[in-house]
Amino acid sequence: MNWDLIRWDRDGLVATVVQDSQTLQVLTVAYMTRTSLERSLEIGETVFWSRSRQELWHKGETSGNTQRIREIRVDCDGDALLILVEPRGPACHTGAVTCFYRTLEETHE
Repeated sequence: MNWDLIRWDRDGLVATVVQDSQTLQVLTVAYMTRTSLERSLEIGETVFWSRSRQELWHKGETSGNTQRIREIRVDCDGDALLILVEPRGPACHTGAVTCFYRTLEETHE
C-alpha cells in the first residue's frame, strides 16, 4: 500500500465508502485511521474508527455481518477511500442491506 497517496484529515481520519463488489451497491460510509486500515489489511475485513466511541470497530465482530475486502481504491485527491467488499450479511445496524435505504423525502414525513 502506498501510504503517501492518502491525505488524512486533522484528526487522522479518511472518509471511506464501502461498496458491494458484485452489485456495486453503496453499503455504508465510515472513517478509517491508519491503524484501522492496517488492521483491515491484516485480517482482510473492514475495521473502522468509531468517532462516537473513539475506538476501533471491526465491522461484524459481534453480529457476524463482516465485510471481506476485495479491493481498496483511493480517490484522485487522496482524501477518500473506496473499499469493494463481499458482504456477509447486512451492512446497516438496522438490519438493512445498505445504510442508504431511506430517501430524503421520507425523513420529513
